[in-house]
Amino acid sequence: MAQNEIKVRKGAYLPFMNAGIGTGIDKSARYTRNGALDATTNIDGQNKIPTLLPNVGLYANFSWQVDIWKKLRNAKQSAVYRYLASIEGKNFMVTQLVAEVAHNYYELMAFDNLVDIIQKNIEIQENALRIVNLEKTAGQVTELAVRRFQAEVSKNKSYKFFIQQKIIESENRINFLLGRFPQPIIRNSNLFNDLKPENMLVGIPSQLLENRPDIRQATLAVQSANLDIKVAKANFYPNFNISAVVGYEAFNPKYFINLPESLLFGLVGGLVAPVINRNAIKADYLSANNRQIQSVYGYERTVLNAFIEVFNQSNNIKNLASLYEWKVQQVTSLSRSVEIVINLFKSARADYVEILLTQRDALESKIDLVEIKKQQLSAMINMYQALGGGWR
Repeated sequence: MAQNEIKVRKGAYLPFMNAGIGTGIDKSARYTRNGALDATTNIDGQNKIPTLLPNVGLYANFSWQVDIWKKLRNAKQSAVYRYLASIEGKNFMVTQLVAEVAHNYYELMAFDNLVDIIQKNIEIQENALRIVNLEKTAGQVTELAVRRFQAEVSKNKSYKFFIQQKIIESENRINFLLGRFPQPIIRNSNLFNDLKPENMLVGIPSQLLENRPDIRQATLAVQSANLDIKVAKANFYPNFNISAVVGYEAFNPKYFINLPESLLFGLVGGLVAPVINRNAIKADYLSANNRQIQSVYGYERTVLNAFIEVFNQSNNIKNLASLYEWKVQQVTSLSRSVEIVINLFKSARADYVEILLTQRDALESKIDLVEIKKQQLSAMINMYQALGGGWR
């Protein structure tokens, strides 16, 4: 639509030509100037022309508004800027789409790893449940310990189905973004823990301005608004219009070949300027100025938002990297603690509550580790998007 507007604006400052053919019939009263002339006119040896006078004409009309104040050309250039802004808006949308697909893809890999962690934890808990059953048979623990372990196993099994449903939803969000019906998403989730955010160079502000499509769009919007002011201001000035007509006209088409008698032509030029009641023009001019102010504020907001996004994501990547390292140490310690507490329980040096709490803490730490890894990858995607990537 923006491209079509350019064609409309471009055609406005070119000459217009209309062609047509017309016919009609006329009778003048005898005692009028035209009737008296018709009665005394001699055509083809006749003393007078027909009482009912037909008229047949073939015309071509020309009109052209001379663009003295560049109003029409500025309107066309403003449309060009709006068209270029719409392209940058499309690029910005593409960048968001790429980022959203990437977010969902890494989320899908994280869910796969959660299912694997939960499954391994269930196996550990089922093994602990068998030990508790043996301890109960030996009279070392009560039925309460068995029930607590069974409840913990059931809880994790139900949580596994919850994550599996999330996997289906994540797959279909990606399918929707790709415009296709539900189908499996090919992935290798075993590499999830090996993925590391890249060291992204933010660059200087001028590079940021060149890459982000939303800033480019805002810049073009300001340029378009500036030209709209010039267009609105030019409405106060006179318009210079030239019009012309040429064609053939006769009461019988056979006289068209009689030149120059049947030839019709005319040429008119004039300056037309608004004098009274220019309130509508003033209002349009004031609105154009206000739209320019809006576009400038929009540009400033877009640039400020861009710098804040880059700053936030840059620090987020650094902090998440440190957080991930400490969380890895926590997971390692708790995983080792599970083995130790089970051995202690076998030798009657720890009770079943310690096993449950240690296993629960180990599971939560592993889940947190997966979540932090997903946040790291999301931060990398957000930085990629904040630096204007995705649309190229």
